[in-house]
Amino acid sequence: MKLPNILKAKKLKGKRVLIRVDFNVPIKNASVADDFRIQKALPTLKFLRDSGAKIFILSHIGREKTDTLLPVSKHLEPLFPHTFISDFATHDFSQMQNGDAVLLDNLRKYDGEKAGDKAFAKSLSLLGDVYVNEAFPVSHRKDASVFALPKLLPAHFGPLFIEEFDNLSLALKKHKPFLVMLGGAKFETKLPLVKKYLKTADAVFVGGALANDFYKLKKCEIGTSLVDDSINSLKPLLKAKNLLLPSDVVVDGPSGKIVRSENSIESTEKIMDDGPDTVKMLESLISKAKFVLWNGPFGNYEAGFDGATVAIAEAIGKSNAHAVVGGGDTVAAIEKCGIKNKNIFVSTAGGAMLDFLANGTLPGIEAIIVKKKK
Repeated sequence: MKLPNILKAKKLKGKRVLIRVDFNVPIKNASVADDFRIQKALPTLKFLRDSGAKIFILSHIGREKTDTLLPVSKHLEPLFPHTFISDFATHDFSQMQNGDAVLLDNLRKYDGEKAGDKAFAKSLSLLGDVYVNEAFPVSHRKDASVFALPKLLPAHFGPLFIEEFDNLSLALKKHKPFLVMLGGAKFETKLPLVKKYLKTADAVFVGGALANDFYKLKKCEIGTSLVDDSINSLKPLLKAKNLLLPSDVVVDGPSGKIVRSENSIESTEKIMDDGPDTVKMLESLISKAKFVLWNGPFGNYEAGFDGATVAIAEAIGKSNAHAVVGGGDTVAAIEKCGIKNKNIFVSTAGGAMLDFLANGTLPGIEAIIVKKKK
């Protein structure tokens, strides 16, 4: 599938371009705490300005209707001059000149955005002549600005979106040897990937809190460790010869932080990280792999149990394998190690990454591609 790229669009001068970005960045003390997503979007915004377009920047922020993009606007202003618009419905845009830009406030302050309301999408479409999706991380949702709006205008994707699409698409192809490593704590989001890659990958390692559910199924003592009791379809997966689980773990309990084999965990202990023997096994597999897909940490990263996650990040950094890495704490480990390896693609897509890997597409993609086929 080849996505239409806004960089190849012609005659943008004077056109009103609605660009959906992901400026849902962390805010602390009314200031932007991490502007990575803003910086990544700047080249596309500058391309539109250089092309003489009138630029309407669309995004959401936070989870509450009262959350505002005003701190983002203040941070963006010296990087990309623009006008902040608190309510697009009442603003007069008729005086905009070629190259001017506006940032609309949090789209989710309007009920129609999350509801995917067609009427709300229509009101947005009246602002523009062209639509650009540069927000891969939110394209697994059917929000109005992601799913309904692009059906109403000539639509394209931005280079950031296409970079995510192209690199994640590599994980949908066959590789030999192909290693998949999944960690974290939300099994319901990872289970579709476990099932899918057990059919195509040479090895699928399930670590971190995700492994606790398998331990429980194998009747291993897991003490007070985190499990997802809603998951009841794991038993058939245990039969897969390419399913790998931690052979040892780091636990925390009355005896302190110690390493235990999977069969020696005590009832008063809690599994907090994967152990050194498990790390050695993964390092060996990584050194032999041609392609590695990794999502999710192998320990309680935020509580300081980052040993296995950091060790695996370093192993990937030293390997010759092409690697696709995603998940907040996983990405944090890559950044913590200062890894600079051209073979590693770091995705910041979160849930959209998982959905794309499971389904091979996203609502935000289909909204444009299906329309193009008609």
